[in-house]
Amino acid sequence: MPYRRLPNTDNARLKALQTALSKGKEIPPFKLAFTQKSFQKTQAFLTRFEKAIILHKQAQSRQIKNNKEYQKVLKKAKLFISHFIQVMNMAITRSELPASTRISFGFNENDKALPMLVSEKDIIYWGKKLLDGESFRTLQGQTPITNPTIAVVKVRHEQLMEAHRFQQILKERNNRALEKLSSLRNEADEIILNIWNEVESSYNDLPDNLKRERAKEYGLAYIYRKNEKDQITFLDSGQKETG
Repeated sequence: MPYRRLPNTDNARLKALQTALSKGKEIPPFKLAFTQKSFQKTQAFLTRFEKAIILHKQAQSRQIKNNKEYQKVLKKAKLFISHFIQVMNMAITRSELPASTRISFGFNENDKALPMLVSEKDIIYWGKKLLDGESFRTLQGQTPITNPTIAVVKVRHEQLMEAHRFQQILKERNNRALEKLSSLRNEADEIILNIWNEVESSYNDLPDNLKRERAKEYGLAYIYRKNEKDQITFLDSGQKETG
């Protein structure tokens, strides 16, 4: 015996509600397999649910689209930060700068390795450390690091911070849209469950196969279990052989 499966995605919920609404508009109330109360509830709810889905898709799409540009800015900032540190280390190796220079940027004096620049948090953090460190050094009258200069690094870091703030705004908008949509899912499920129960109840006097066929017209979904599928396949193949 196949079992009924309720929608478990937003698109499936939307389709189930749209099917019910369409039936409610096409069929006279006295012939409709679910109540007018359920029809009116669906009609009132569907617009809100459709709008929530659209707004979430738009917010998600914009965040994803902007993230591509954000990653470019992030990558460029990482490149200049990495180059600045490498240039400093090479200058120390050539004895053009003392090893203590590293301390100004938050490194150990003998630490020649590049810091972890994997996440955006890492890149933002070390960019700020370089800006503060070089500002301190130059105020002390020490030789500025060039190629790239800290001014160039600053431009890239400021671009990153601006892009980061905008991406966070888009992320928050997407989260709010998702929260709104999530808050409507339970209501959608309740409406669909009630309609499907009413539809099946109205066809209770029919044989099971016919009952399911009629109910499917209202969007009800029935799923065969694996052993039932195998049995149907076996019977179908046997009929073909005998035929």
